[in-house]
Amino acid sequence: MKATQFFISTLKEAPADAEVVSHKLMLRAGFIKRLGAGIYSYMPMGLRVIRKVEAIIREEMNRAGAVELLMPVVQPAELWQETGRFAKMGPELLRVKDRHDRDFIIQPTSEEVITDIARQELRSYRSLPKNFYHIQTKFRDERRPRFGVMRGREFTMKDAYSFDRDVEAAGRSYEQMYAAYTRIFERMKLTFRAVAADNGAIGGIRSHEFQVIADTGEDAIVYCPTSDYAANIEMAEALPLIGRRAAATATMVKTPTPGKSTCEDVAVLLGLPLQNTVKSLVLATEEKSEAGDVLRVSLWLLLVRGDHSLNEVKASKVPGLNAGFRFATATEIDEHFACKPGYLGPIGLKKPVNVVADRTVAAMSGFICGANEADFHFTGANWGRDVPEPDVVADIRNVVAGDPSPDGKGVLAIQRGIEVGHVFLLGTYYSEKMKATYLDEAGKPQLMQMGCYGIGVTRILGAAIEQNFDARGIIWPTAIAPFTVVICPIGYERSAEVKAAADQLHDDLMQAGIDAMLDDRGERPGAMFADWELVGVPHRVVISDRGLKEGQVEYQGRRDAQATSLLLVDVLATMKGKLAA
Repeated sequence: MKATQFFISTLKEAPADAEVVSHKLMLRAGFIKRLGAGIYSYMPMGLRVIRKVEAIIREEMNRAGAVELLMPVVQPAELWQETGRFAKMGPELLRVKDRHDRDFIIQPTSEEVITDIARQELRSYRSLPKNFYHIQTKFRDERRPRFGVMRGREFTMKDAYSFDRDVEAAGRSYEQMYAAYTRIFERMKLTFRAVAADNGAIGGIRSHEFQVIADTGEDAIVYCPTSDYAANIEMAEALPLIGRRAAATATMVKTPTPGKSTCEDVAVLLGLPLQNTVKSLVLATEEKSEAGDVLRVSLWLLLVRGDHSLNEVKASKVPGLNAGFRFATATEIDEHFACKPGYLGPIGLKKPVNVVADRTVAAMSGFICGANEADFHFTGANWGRDVPEPDVVADIRNVVAGDPSPDGKGVLAIQRGIEVGHVFLLGTYYSEKMKATYLDEAGKPQLMQMGCYGIGVTRILGAAIEQNFDARGIIWPTAIAPFTVVICPIGYERSAEVKAAADQLHDDLMQAGIDAMLDDRGERPGAMFADWELVGVPHRVVISDRGLKEGQVEYQGRRDAQATSLLLVDVLATMKGKLAA
């Protein structure tokens, strides 16, 4: 490819609204162009990267036995109403009507459509197992699109769906996809972790996220440096930090804490460790009629240690809260506690509430909690003596670095990551709702066991950049770079020798299957080099009259601090060697 035949559009500065590094560099390097909030045009340079990412994904999906198809972006609402997700997904699901006033959705994912295909086409046990995948545009109406392609509204995703006869076979399909994903990200030369994850809105019984390690990542990844344990923050188990509750020794005292409404402030005022305090959070659940009217509201008091934070995903698994909850209103809190937030606690309630204590809180003694009176806290409070035992004891907090690892093989560490892939073992979550059955050997209908597997194709671009950049621009891993080698001739239009050598090297590289770009724009060397360093091409070859007099060129890898001299006749072999390595 020659630059004058291509489209190159670089900027010296990123637009002011660009936030993270990948967003800034993709705009500056001309990979994307903003059309609307969270909606981008992928310019030729960016599209080349996308196609290379897609090629790796297709090769590994096909290798794993998956079969490609293509499902529509616009889907009838009836399928989503079958599973209940038409209402459940809320405003993130973009709903539209056609001219006949029929409801449709712009797909964020395709579980419903693929299950509809399966229940029509996979009628017998002889048709199973089967794994279908496609690479398609998705749309999720994010409340606040940000970070460029990292959290856009329109994006490209590879999603795959497996169908099996039983749980054991579904587990094998899951492991095949897990292995395929590992190969995909290894081929892209991304540093990543596969971590246990919550199934969220997708549903199911088992899942793992593939997280690219990056300081700018939105997700917190919990892992044990001395074992294989890894999970995202939502799923990481928090073991109790107190082995056994100590006997009550201190007397409970109602202690003035004027204006101190946080655990941190109370601990400082009293000169006691923050770990002695208990934080109160109030949730509400609603019992509704079939018509949707609220029949009854129940309040739940969740208690975590003062230096810990509530994990809402874990809370959503507590019996009674697992049907959905919200944070209580000020009026509801006043009705039950006769006090404003900041001084709430489990002692002296006006109306009963359901008390859920974190494992560590349940083992505390002589703790500090709100007195349900403004400007007062209780010190020396104890379970059993001063307050009834909690209704529920559960793991409801986020882990922190230094917590014991759940596998007993060390302590936990936390790093940031960007989710680029997710595998789910769905079980019969969708097949049961949509009656997707097959006939077994005895001719009896059985529910299909399903799995689903997603990769954020366009998000990979942002994640790869967040992990691979410097002050000059992007540093693409070779496998997904827009071009593998750029030839930078100095004086291309002025020197017949330079032009001939550059053209011949370009042709030789292309014939050898090496994706080469020849910059024939006639730019000054400094501007030319800056463009390609910004774009992030992994290998650069500079050809000049001075070097050709000795049969040499200058080679510089994108991560190299300096260029080195290389014989022109050795360039092709050298590049083959580097790419093979």
